[in-house]
Amino acid sequence: MAVILIVDDSPTELHLFQKMLEKSGFDTLVADSGEEGLRKAKNAKPDCILMDVVMPGMNGFQATRKLTQDADTASIPVIMITTKDQETDKIWGMRQGAVEYLVKPVDAKQLVAKINAVMAG
Repeated sequence: MAVILIVDDSPTELHLFQKMLEKSGFDTLVADSGEEGLRKAKNAKPDCILMDVVMPGMNGFQATRKLTQDADTASIPVIMITTKDQETDKIWGMRQGAVEYLVKPVDAKQLVAKINAVMAG
């Protein structure tokens, strides 16, 4: 089964995404910061990463850029997820290497469809 790494500083969001994905048959890993997300991505090599944008310390844009610049993690698709529905944030996220961008609250069916689509290539 595919492994999804969820990176979000909100325990509530981590739990919500984890339940959504596990109900859909995915295995999950969680990280509560950009720094922890980088470490877990490098060690576990998940099939996909859900990345929150606004986090203390290293934000989602910075973490995504580092993931895409590291040969060990560059091939892992990143879906940015944020509360901001702003075109400039979407463009900036895609420039950092994200392959998709979703706005919270996220519909479970939409999330699973995006994950399956990015993992398919």
